[in-house]
Amino acid sequence: MIKRVFVLFGCIVVLILVGTCIIIESGLRDDLGKADIALVLGSKVDPDGTPSPCLSSRLDRTLELYRAGYFTSILVSGGIGKEGYDEATVMRDYLISHGVPRDRVIKDNQGATTYISAKNTLKLFRQEKLQSVLVVSQFFHLPRARLALKRFGISTVYSAHARMFFWKDIYSTPREVFAYISYFFRNYDTNITSA
Repeated sequence: MIKRVFVLFGCIVVLILVGTCIIIESGLRDDLGKADIALVLGSKVDPDGTPSPCLSSRLDRTLELYRAGYFTSILVSGGIGKEGYDEATVMRDYLISHGVPRDRVIKDNQGATTYISAKNTLKLFRQEKLQSVLVVSQFFHLPRARLALKRFGISTVYSAHARMFFWKDIYSTPREVFAYISYFFRNYDTNITSA
């Protein structure tokens, strides 16, 4: 019995190590291409109502790519954090304050999870007849975000990682292995009305 427990524990450790390496390699390898729209996934807003360093790093990377002409419209997707701020509104205001025209930023304030953000992106794609998206997030988050978007039927998905790294990435990356596995086996309901 003890031997089986050790074997199981060893298999889990190997899964985490291998999965972490795959996520790091995949997440740090940007796949840039001209897209109809960018999707920026939300993160924490600081208590003073400004984007956290993690969120501002995503937005700054988005600005860099917007100015380079990779896309002309930006979908900001987030929920209401425990600080009480609407992440999508804070993200939109940050982009506008850095020179992006207001009519180029679309707000999704229902994107409380990656799954919901991807589903709402599909809804926008059907409404606007879009074909491609470039998703921006932290490197460890991108493999799962790409998976969700593709499972919702968006075939052309580019990606770019935020350029800042944080201490929490050390534990967030191994944790993401299990999040990716759960998304891999999740059911994706694509029955979304375009109205």
